[in-house]
Amino acid sequence: MAGKDAELTTELARAGIAAGVADAALGIDAILQRWRRRAVKRELGLRAISDLGLSLDLPQLDALMAICAPRLEFDCAGRDETMVGTVAERLGIDPSRASRLTSDLIRLGLARRAVSQKDARRTILEPTTEGATVVHAVRMHKLMALSEYLGGWSEEDLARFLPLLERFTEWVDKTAEMPPARAAEIARLREGLKRGETG
Repeated sequence: MAGKDAELTTELARAGIAAGVADAALGIDAILQRWRRRAVKRELGLRAISDLGLSLDLPQLDALMAICAPRLEFDCAGRDETMVGTVAERLGIDPSRASRLTSDLIRLGLARRAVSQKDARRTILEPTTEGATVVHAVRMHKLMALSEYLGGWSEEDLARFLPLLERFTEWVDKTAEMPPARAAEIARLREGLKRGETG
């Protein structure tokens, strides 16, 4: 596989990407792929549900989190009321799926419908006391696990890491479109695929 990485590095160099940047991109991509595979399994969330003896599944927990909307997890600027559509938007799911999940939470006594204070015609969602308690417990479980790991880091490492991670995550927002300067290289790759070529 090292040979394949060398091929990629060579191609990236031909595309005008510096060797150090290419090596960093390969390393970061590998880490992200491993992280994604673990995240897809939702190991920490499943462990929290099990350890806390909760009678809900991960999608229901996600919907409950979206209703409670922890400040740092969801960008809720200017939105102090949550509706089914808000849950769908926060989770990136279909509104009908969000409706089913929130109905489950209401049935479980973890959320309730209420009347909007801004517009009496609008129905909003709120966590019940039990729902808020569940979210608090799950967040504490997750944060204790993360803090246990980060406890071995120096203050300097922690101070450097968070701003760098935040800066790196901006990349995701910027990947919707490839920069115009890379259009020719993308076209070359596409043509190579049509001809069954690599490199």
